[in-house]
Amino acid sequence: MGNTSNSLKQLALQKFKKNFWGVFSFWFIVLVGFVSIFAYVLAPDNSQYANQMHLSIHSKPPGFKVTMLTIPSQVKNKQSFFDKIFFGIENTDTEVPISEYVIKDSLLNYTEYATDGLKGVEKSVALANFPSTEIKDFIKEKRFVFGTDKYGRDLLSRVLVGARISFFIGFVAVFISLLIGVLMGSMAGYFGGKVDAVIMWIINVTWSIPTLLLVIAITLALGKGFWQVFIAVGLTMWVEVARVVRGQIISAKEMQYVTAARALGYNDFRIITKHILPNIMAPVIVISAANFAAAILIESGLSFLGIGAQPPMASWGAMIKDHYNYIILGKPYLAMIPGLCIMSLVMAFMLIGNALRDAMDVKG
Repeated sequence: MGNTSNSLKQLALQKFKKNFWGVFSFWFIVLVGFVSIFAYVLAPDNSQYANQMHLSIHSKPPGFKVTMLTIPSQVKNKQSFFDKIFFGIENTDTEVPISEYVIKDSLLNYTEYATDGLKGVEKSVALANFPSTEIKDFIKEKRFVFGTDKYGRDLLSRVLVGARISFFIGFVAVFISLLIGVLMGSMAGYFGGKVDAVIMWIINVTWSIPTLLLVIAITLALGKGFWQVFIAVGLTMWVEVARVVRGQIISAKEMQYVTAARALGYNDFRIITKHILPNIMAPVIVISAANFAAAILIESGLSFLGIGAQPPMASWGAMIKDHYNYIILGKPYLAMIPGLCIMSLVMAFMLIGNALRDAMDVKG
């Protein structure tokens, strides 16, 4: 039996490897996962939430370059290395976009950057504020690959950091949906009778409520925030898993191997977990891939409505909300870039779900 199981797994893996879009989507998801974990290492703006604002350079096009003056702070940063890598740097330094500067006596005189041909404010800072004798270490040209948003923040950094929410909400929501859905579906399908009737009533009531409306209600009950959205989305997606598991178990519990397990005296828990569930996981895996995509879309919708991840936390849905009116103002990329990110990640999960379905189809 073990050899047969291994051979079926190998056959499914071989079929999956032959599916170009499935393999491509898998590696794309791995790449997004890597970016999500190490976003602050990869982002040009590694401050917490990539939230360095420069209103004088707001809404600049991709490839925009400006000279940036960094004025060191006297407050020392006591963050750990681990905290800086995974949660960003608590930046206390002041960054100022400038158009020109002159060093005279013991002062650095500079002119702040201004748009539309206007002359910026002239200011000065004492050279004693800079710990290094080489002042040029604090004056560097900064390039914004994706441009800046309406607050003057680096759009590329916000996109990279925002990938974390969209990616991890899929994992948390699918984990919660599997935990509840497999438990409820297994009980309903295996025991039947009144247990099945009660669980199906709960499933049908939950199913009848519009998903977005239910998520909004749960989010408002738990409060606005990062983890609240994760839990709310997960609590609305378990019904699909439960229905699939219930249907599969109703068919599987009449099979000969289940009858043999009962004859050997195994208890119900062992029969469900050790014998039935391993044989019905293929459709559950496929629906989990679809739930990943659905969770990303729901989170984006909640952030767009303003009840998802809260500012200054970066979220693709919130970025679209902040900039959707720029579509008619001649700067559509501010909303289109995060929109394309959502579309590509959702598409990747849908393609990998289709590839898994084809690979696990024993009739294929």
